[in-house]
Amino acid sequence: MTFRSAFTALGLAAALALAGCSVVPNGSGSTTEIFTSEYGAVSDSGFAIPAIPIAKIDKKYHRQIVSYRSKEKPGTIIVDTPNRFLYLIQPGNKAVRYGIGVGKEGFAWEGEAYIAWKQKWPKWTPPREMIERRPDLAKYGDDGMKPGLDNPLGARALYLFNQDGEDTLFRLHGTPEWASIGTAASSGCIRLMNQDIIDLFERVRPGKSTRVVVKQ
Repeated sequence: MTFRSAFTALGLAAALALAGCSVVPNGSGSTTEIFTSEYGAVSDSGFAIPAIPIAKIDKKYHRQIVSYRSKEKPGTIIVDTPNRFLYLIQPGNKAVRYGIGVGKEGFAWEGEAYIAWKQKWPKWTPPREMIERRPDLAKYGDDGMKPGLDNPLGARALYLFNQDGEDTLFRLHGTPEWASIGTAASSGCIRLMNQDIIDLFERVRPGKSTRVVVKQ
């Protein structure tokens, strides 16, 4: 979990402005395939991820293939913060669309970055700013919270760096809090259901060619 203050401290807000972004507005057309059945229980690296009661989540936030016009090349990730969607651009004016949870007021962010690295079942280390607000988290300040079903980063994490190779401290990650999908509840990071972050994790490769564009 990360913070806008950390992003600002790195001087990224201006550098990552979206003025030059080539996303075509209103390009998320009709659904061509939906994966509502993909949210059952999963055994993964020794962890038993519980099934998500997917019927309780608005169907628009279920993983699906949609028509999507964009000038971005396939493999680019576009985060549509206002509408709570993450798009992974595919060939042929298509995209894989995932429902997401976004930063609550005061922690929202926008800009461009790339996936520097990715990790299965990551540790979570709360930033200093969070510990200042939540002293009860100080016990995780040094060694972090061990991986597990209750870890805020969930089953996978994708780490966002700027073009200068600096860690933005923002992540795309899983969450055990499936009910937060479609809401603004995080401390700045973009969260996906665990079953969805596992799917996204397998589809992307770290490197500067894997751009992430976050729109406000």
